[in-house]
Amino acid sequence: MSKDTGDARLGRRDALLLGAGLGAAAMLPGGAWAQDFAGRTIEWIIPLQVGGGSDTWARFHLPFLQRNLAGNPTIVIRNITGGGGINGTNQFAARARPDGLQILGTTGSIQFPYLLADPRVRYDYKAWAPVMAGPTGGVLYVRPELGVRGVADFAKFKAAQGLKYGSQGPTSLDIVPALAFEILGLDVQIVFGMQGRGPGRLAFERGETPIDYQTTSAFNAQVMPLVRDGKAVPLWSWGALNAQGELARDPNFPDLPHFAEFAQAALGAPPSGPAWEAWRTLFVAGFAAQKFVVLPKETPARILDAYRAAFTRTFADPEYREKRASVIGEYDEVTGEACDRAYAAAIAMSDTTRAWVHDWLLRRFNHRL
Repeated sequence: MSKDTGDARLGRRDALLLGAGLGAAAMLPGGAWAQDFAGRTIEWIIPLQVGGGSDTWARFHLPFLQRNLAGNPTIVIRNITGGGGINGTNQFAARARPDGLQILGTTGSIQFPYLLADPRVRYDYKAWAPVMAGPTGGVLYVRPELGVRGVADFAKFKAAQGLKYGSQGPTSLDIVPALAFEILGLDVQIVFGMQGRGPGRLAFERGETPIDYQTTSAFNAQVMPLVRDGKAVPLWSWGALNAQGELARDPNFPDLPHFAEFAQAALGAPPSGPAWEAWRTLFVAGFAAQKFVVLPKETPARILDAYRAAFTRTFADPEYREKRASVIGEYDEVTGEACDRAYAAAIAMSDTTRAWVHDWLLRRFNHRL
């Protein structure tokens, strides 16, 4: 995701100016801080299970948001599970009012069904206004028994027998590695039924699946010890988007090639074609612009601006910057125009690409949406 240094890396002078500007806005009718939430309770809908990645992400941000929203309201997180995130998101779309008292945290597993026109979806991203966007990343790694240490061993990787990958489902975030295998021409058996990437990692550790990937925070916490012990070999990161919207190396893993680099070196040419277009679209929605905080689009500007100001202050908070690595990695979350650009990129899929993915899911997994 493009980095907005004005939002995420404020210097001392900029922070002082920001504080002065917000103070002035509080005194202006219709200013960003004219909306006062004192004594109110805000419900933050997370349509996934307690303790999962999205829930952890929201609970990390919650005290900062309470501290920085005008009036220091009470914010409670409500987890609504079912349908892989679709049920709770449908409820938000049907019930949320434009009063700023209910917000939704979205993630890639909610973006994907929308992009792929899943018939269970009753929500429309175009009906919401984003006030914060956050990326994540991920690393694909293999067991050392494969003898694959990098792209120089690609021929051995492609000839390997019995390659398996534990997946949460054909249209989960695991569609990104599945498409990567397709692009590289790897013969990988996708085993469904994993209840999360944690169980997928455990299957890898038991030797049941010699290929796995984890998002940045989980990789750093759970897989790096395996790498240090010689029990896992990282091959590539998914990458990140630079300021120009181009795929670049993940700042958390600068020594690893991003996927397109690995693919180009392995195949002798930059990846292209419908599988690549699908991969790039879903990579953006699932990783580079994965998480958003949204409100109904009809929400008055003063309320939306209050949330944007609160997140701006959060991103400049030294405590937030010190603690974020363990939850989101060293990625810059953004608000304002940078958030709007990320949102537009994450919810766009061409009809041609969508039709190809539907056909591929049917051919590859006998899965029909």
